[in-house]
Amino acid sequence: MSRTPVRPYLILKDEDGAFRLTVRETRYNGQGYPLVTSTLQEESFKSATAARNHAKEHFGAETGQFAIK
Repeated sequence: MSRTPVRPYLILKDEDGAFRLTVRETRYNGQGYPLVTSTLQEESFKSATAARNHAKEHFGAETGQFAIK
């Protein structure tokens, strides 16, 4: 695994065409190795923009903190 920090918000398109938001938290162990905890949110969205806006409103996300798959 890379030591490059992951972006804290991941937007995925599921098999039904809906977009899902995953919130990721990175912390580091004693040797500086990143440990990432991912939490898939229950809501689904019609677009990536709607998911991004939800993250900004509810989690305080900022531009540049999103990864899309």
